[in-house]
Amino acid sequence: MTGKIPQHFIDDLLARADIVELVDSRVKLRKTGKNYSACCPFHDEKTPSFTVSADKQFYYCFGCGANGNAIGFLMEYDRLPFPEAVEKLAATRGIEVPREQLAPGQEKRQRESQPLYQLTEKAADYYGEQLRSHPAAGSAVAYLRNRGLSGEIARDFGIGLAPPGWDNLLNALAGTPEKADQLELAGLAIRRQDSDGNTKAKARHHYDRFRNRIIFPIRDQRGRAIAFGGRVLGDDKPKYLNSPETPIFHKSRELYGLWEARQANRNLERLIVVEGYMDVVALAQFDIRCAVATLGTACGEDHIQLAFRHTTELLFCFDGDRAGRAAARRALESALPQMQDGRSLRFLLLPEGEDPDTLVRQLGGERFQQLMEEQALPLEDFLFDLLSEDINLQTMDGRARLSKSAAPLLDLLPEGVYRQLMFQQLASRTGLDKDTLQEVIRVEKARAPQPPQPQAAATTATSREPGNAPQPNEELQHRTPPEPWQRNNFHDEASVATTDSPRRSSQYRLPPERMLIALLLHHPELAAKIEDVERFRRSNSADLHLFAQLVELLKNRPEYNLNQLLGYWRAHHGADSCDILAKLAASQLVYGARQLAQSDNNLEYDPYTEFNDCLKRLDQSADKQRKRELLDQLRNSAQLSPQEQLALLANWRKKQK
Repeated sequence: MTGKIPQHFIDDLLARADIVELVDSRVKLRKTGKNYSACCPFHDEKTPSFTVSADKQFYYCFGCGANGNAIGFLMEYDRLPFPEAVEKLAATRGIEVPREQLAPGQEKRQRESQPLYQLTEKAADYYGEQLRSHPAAGSAVAYLRNRGLSGEIARDFGIGLAPPGWDNLLNALAGTPEKADQLELAGLAIRRQDSDGNTKAKARHHYDRFRNRIIFPIRDQRGRAIAFGGRVLGDDKPKYLNSPETPIFHKSRELYGLWEARQANRNLERLIVVEGYMDVVALAQFDIRCAVATLGTACGEDHIQLAFRHTTELLFCFDGDRAGRAAARRALESALPQMQDGRSLRFLLLPEGEDPDTLVRQLGGERFQQLMEEQALPLEDFLFDLLSEDINLQTMDGRARLSKSAAPLLDLLPEGVYRQLMFQQLASRTGLDKDTLQEVIRVEKARAPQPPQPQAAATTATSREPGNAPQPNEELQHRTPPEPWQRNNFHDEASVATTDSPRRSSQYRLPPERMLIALLLHHPELAAKIEDVERFRRSNSADLHLFAQLVELLKNRPEYNLNQLLGYWRAHHGADSCDILAKLAASQLVYGARQLAQSDNNLEYDPYTEFNDCLKRLDQSADKQRKRELLDQLRNSAQLSPQEQLALLANWRKKQK
């Protein structure tokens, strides 16, 4: 039974690994001073911006932001999950990877899940073989050919056939009642019921869920078939049938076609979100190999988060009918909380009666691509056009209606430049200033005790082809749920100083909370200066909570350098949170300041001074906040006597001491 890889082994493996040798085996490196450089393997560029540091055993691209250690590079370049990347790196050193004993609950879940993965993989192989060899395969092959699909695309997507009959899969895979029960648990078989509708518990009779259908395997991010969708070949209903929820398959956690898109594109510049299996497959047939589908549930926040982990641009391509427009509206609402600066969202509603499958076969791949480039609307235009339908913006009533519907939606946007620009756009369309719009938001929130959540809205099924898959992680390192700081936009381009001209290190400024984190990453010994970690845990700042976690870790592991720290963080908190730290570590605010100071003796770089200055700035900020709170109390204490107000002030001064 595979369990967690011990952290001490990961630390030791990273200490033994040579990232220069590893990267150079895949990307030819050139010596540039102390470091090595090359054109980035993760995005197209002509001038090298990809740097590998032998001292830090760390890589970073100043063009696209790709970064990490040897394990991270294998995950990105070879497209491997974390455990497989560790296995591969260990193999290069001739080391066997040990595994820890799982916790009882985790061991039970893995013990129950492993047979299901094996069954679904065998089922996918079985369905694929039936499409090639079953006597009834002719009608399925003819259908696929009529839809314009080649054998290569059918192979790439693992398309298969569930032949006519009630027990073909059962006879092939279930030799015992216990196996039949496992097929039922995997969503591949259904237990028969008696005439009264009661389950036959004693007979344990089953029949195949998928019969006389073309089969589309739904794969997880490791490429394993975990569920299936089936398109009927006859007149049975429903037209599309999908696997039910199982221990390894949960709707709203996976995008159909994502694994195939990642295999076809080393660098996913964009993902096109469509509604069905055939839309994804048809676009791939015309060499548009970046389409995914949500299948069965409207596009929710989980889908958006998953997609943005692999690209910075999403394009929603839906039918132009009422259902398509409703799906686009729900996708829009789900996407707004994820629209950090640097991300892009566009919408293309096709002519009514058309879908991506039919239209790409009419136009061809090149003209369909042109259609997307020319007619897809950016989020801001789509949002305001959608909300302005049937509204006359030349009237005060129309502008009021637009502000009332748009302001609460824009309030879902995370803090950043994009949010400010969107509110400016709304202000220009309505003639209302920012303060008035904020008042509109406050009023609307007060009227709705439980505001509708985009993720809740995403549970309504509108797709033609329902069903989508989970992101199983039984064999990954144990990951805790995302902390609040993991959802912050740490990569604030506006705050990053450039190195076009020499500057003093004091000009390299992040907000003090983030500067503390960046300094700590480069100078772990600074953790010893913090005596009261709880002070930061009590703060309302998510950044300071993260800082406290880092301090606590480095006090327990004072020997950790940056490379080991990031390896630990990836294993225990996941790739996304590790990327946040890596971006701060590679930020010009600290990294660039050190480089400049080393190359120019006139520049100063004193990490202890910087660290103390940040702590001082935090204290000053907290003091100002306390004073504001006192003023607010005094303003609200009109009914207090002068003596009571003086007592309030004296009590506040006592707290300051």
